[in-house]
Amino acid sequence: MKSWILPSSSMIYFIFTFLGYLTYKFGLSTQISKFSQPPLMIEILKNNLSVVLQLILGGLLFGTPTIFTLSYNAMHFGYSVAYLSSQVSTLKLILLTAPHAIFEIPAIITAGAAGFKIPYEIIRYLAGKKEQILTKEDLKEYLTLALISIILIVIAAWVEANITLKIAEAMLNSTKGI
Repeated sequence: MKSWILPSSSMIYFIFTFLGYLTYKFGLSTQISKFSQPPLMIEILKNNLSVVLQLILGGLLFGTPTIFTLSYNAMHFGYSVAYLSSQVSTLKLILLTAPHAIFEIPAIITAGAAGFKIPYEIIRYLAGKKEQILTKEDLKEYLTLALISIILIVIAAWVEANITLKIAEAMLNSTKGI
């Protein structure tokens, strides 16, 4: 893939994560979802698959839904990190987010790249840089990005539901004696 779609998706995600973080830190919003108990894997998976599918399919509407979904989810992540950092220690924050975020964030960024793929190829065609709107290779790349993001989001949901809290509890219990 020799295009701007993956770097652009990453840039949008990280800029809006930072904006979400600042939104909380400067008190511009007070809304945050709280869980009385950890969500089940199926709930996490439904939510995250919905986001990934919106990102992937957003390309069919020239990428506009992809931009909005990517921005919104990044802001929510940044806001949540800021909120959690005001409630728990940095170590606990890392332990509560890192195990599943290492799969979830790349999944969302990759899905965003898939959502930008079709509009990118259409723009290249209209600019006269290619002879066909979508080639077999373009579709293969789009489907590869989509599949990678779906696999990563399933892994992230499983880790979030089954591993993240166990790792956090084990690490925090092991640091109590230090």
